[in-house]
Amino acid sequence: MWRLCYTAVFLRQMKIIMKYVLRTAWLLGWLLLATGQSAQAENRLLSLGTGGVTGVYYPAGGAICRLVNLTRQQHGIRCAVESTRGSVANLERVRSGELDLGIAESYWLFHAYHGSERFQPAGSDTKLRTLLTLYPEYFTLLARSDSAIRSFDDLRGKRVSIGKPGSGQRATLETLLRKKGWRLADFSEALELEPAEQASALCDGRIDVMIYTVGHPSGATKEATRECGSRLVEVADDDVAAVVEQNPYYRWVSIPGGLYDGNPQDTRTFGMSAVFFASSELPEPAAYAIVKAVFEQFDRFRRLHPAFARLEPGHMVKGPYAAPLHPGAERYFRESGLLN
Repeated sequence: MWRLCYTAVFLRQMKIIMKYVLRTAWLLGWLLLATGQSAQAENRLLSLGTGGVTGVYYPAGGAICRLVNLTRQQHGIRCAVESTRGSVANLERVRSGELDLGIAESYWLFHAYHGSERFQPAGSDTKLRTLLTLYPEYFTLLARSDSAIRSFDDLRGKRVSIGKPGSGQRATLETLLRKKGWRLADFSEALELEPAEQASALCDGRIDVMIYTVGHPSGATKEATRECGSRLVEVADDDVAAVVEQNPYYRWVSIPGGLYDGNPQDTRTFGMSAVFFASSELPEPAAYAIVKAVFEQFDRFRRLHPAFARLEPGHMVKGPYAAPLHPGAERYFRESGLLN
């Protein structure tokens, strides 16, 4: 048994060592290219961590990689998408060198950079860098049309889907509960449902309210509004205002009216951003080429997923940033006039 354990540990260590050997060789290649000592760029493969295949992170990563690969002849980069467990996993694996790029909620990117919350044991990862801000992720509260729930304060004593530990949904909910002085015990029942389970649980009457931190349009929200006439509920009271003011990774957002059946009015709430990030070890020419590939094919990018349809380039480069902007991204943004 001990031989098997030793072999597994040895193989894992060798995998990490080879990753760093390849990364070092790749960095040297970029240095040669940048100083004019290489006439042609060889293809360099970058791995991009996303999320589950049913979420928005996976198609977002696919869209980015597609645009990068379409312009591969210009910069020599190939981009490959990897389905992962989401934000926290992507941050951990970029730190370890297992991934080159990732997508994460601004909440978790901020805490990974500062070494707080669940990243406290590992310490701050000050090498994290923002490449660009993607779409907003809305703190979305849905109640059935026959419910008396009209605000977050109406949730006391109700059956609520709170999300899995480590999810952005759960972290944001717990932040708001702390501000209100509530505990999970203030709900009559707190269920840790998977995102894909929530709409059916709401329509079947197993929960009174569905809470989801997600980009819109969302398949789960469409299901809940179409199948059982669920209503979007505003989340914008004084406690929410304090949460937004005190945390740089939150911001005010509105879910557009008419996006879902039976919800013709805009619904004000708060949320965070999905952020495309890397490490400072990503060479500046590579970061420059990646963001250039996205913004110089921006109309095509917006057509690749409904969540991108309303994106504007100016909003995607604005701070404050959960982690500092990568110098390569900043150089492109300034050259293109997106940043002053």
